[in-house]
Amino acid sequence: MAGHWTRGAVGTVLAVVVAVAAAGCSDNSGNGSGAASKAASAASSAASSLASQASEALASASAEAKQKLEGIKNGVKAKDDVTLGTPAPDSAGKATVKVTAKNTAGSAKSFAVQVNFTDKGGSLQDVTVVTVKDVAAGASGEATATSHRKLSGEVHAVVGSAVRY
Repeated sequence: MAGHWTRGAVGTVLAVVVAVAAAGCSDNSGNGSGAASKAASAASSAASSLASQASEALASASAEAKQKLEGIKNGVKAKDDVTLGTPAPDSAGKATVKVTAKNTAGSAKSFAVQVNFTDKGGSLQDVTVVTVKDVAAGASGEATATSHRKLSGEVHAVVGSAVRY
């Protein structure tokens, strides 16, 4: 159940298609096929625009995550010390997931964790970086990672990388 969302924009596009098609059917010319063709074209254009926007958002989020992780000095790879919970939608429909980082070092450390949100096929949908601050030696700390946008379908979360510093 958690991880299943419907993107509002797709619903809006479908509503526009239905409305335009219905208007075409009531056309006084008796030929609604032109309106249906226009509706299909509009839907295709809108879907293409949404896909382009999603692609641009993903590229931007990926670049931002990379920049944040590369900016950490004297960090140690710690991907094996991080676990993720099950993604669930928040009140705005964005994916959220609990991030737990176990500090195996001998002093307090912080973690920067890249969380990759994927669909059920493993395709990347969004990327974010969350910080788990000041985790005591031998203890675990928690944070919540949230996607930048609403995600649709079955959403999974995977640790892309993690740095302890």
